[in-house]
Amino acid sequence: MNVPVSPAENLRSALAGLLDGLPPKQAAGAVERLIANYRGQTPTDAPILRDRADVAAYAAYRMPATFEAVRTALEAFAAAVPGWAPGSHVDVGGGTGAATWAVSATWDGDRPVTVLDWAEPALALGREIAAANPALRDARWQRSRIGAALTIESTDLVTVSYVLNELSEADRASLVDAAAAAARAVVLVEAGTPAGYARVIEARDRLVDAGFQVAAPCPHSAACPIVPGEDWCHFSARVSRSSLHRQVKGGSLAYEDEKFSYVAAVRFPAAPAAARVVRRPQIRKGQVLLDLCEAEEQLRRTTVTKRHGDLYKAARDADWGDPWPPDTDTGTGTGTGTGTSQP
Repeated sequence: MNVPVSPAENLRSALAGLLDGLPPKQAAGAVERLIANYRGQTPTDAPILRDRADVAAYAAYRMPATFEAVRTALEAFAAAVPGWAPGSHVDVGGGTGAATWAVSATWDGDRPVTVLDWAEPALALGREIAAANPALRDARWQRSRIGAALTIESTDLVTVSYVLNELSEADRASLVDAAAAAARAVVLVEAGTPAGYARVIEARDRLVDAGFQVAAPCPHSAACPIVPGEDWCHFSARVSRSSLHRQVKGGSLAYEDEKFSYVAAVRFPAAPAAARVVRRPQIRKGQVLLDLCEAEEQLRRTTVTKRHGDLYKAARDADWGDPWPPDTDTGTGTGTGTGTSQP
């Protein structure tokens, strides 16, 4: 009997041989240098993934985390647009294609896929490992500047993950405007930091101004009720650590939690969650405290106790990032996080 292989396991298998022949210390050094560059200011006309060694090291280290973050965001988005699936997909700044793997893991079937990126070595490696994913074997990997000169062909879905941080303010605006003009749905994912959240909110505002409705994570399309500088909205995805992860970070755990901020917006009707759990639920004796972002454009803490019956059981099972209340048909939420750490 064949045991189905999960999309994450399929991706890890595709990445497994990338570092063959590259000494572990050299791979770890490449990752550390690239991470330092990504945290700085990177000119859009000077890709930092310079050659195959750079790309292989970074893909092995970062691609699983990007995949899990984007897939988690897409799961929340898909729950808000039941019955819809993208007929075509463009991944802007997609590099080695982690978001394309996440899209194929979220929606069954084949669709035209285009990955746009400035770094040719990243595109080449993305094309290579995509051979392991039937949904991506016909994908186009196209070199393109990401900024004011960007053009995007008409498509159902545009994804932009961990890209806005590399761009100037003007180029970020140009990218979001180009995505809004080309797509029926746009999903943007950034690091789950105050700065990443600020970039997501900036993009969210532009999408709403362009006529989009927010489908996730927000239960409304009005202004975010979080006060900048006091808090930020982000979520978490569980990522299995490879030996390279453990070597670079000096850790022994077999997993880590990827923090991310995101927005998914559409030009067609959506059914956002009535409210969303925006912090790790606090389970106490006989009660659960849930911090919610609500459709009334406010943040509120609610207490669910044993006398609430089945709702109390659902609250005990609720994760950070889940919609609330749970789905009335299943009694559960459609989780978007592991609930393993506090925002």
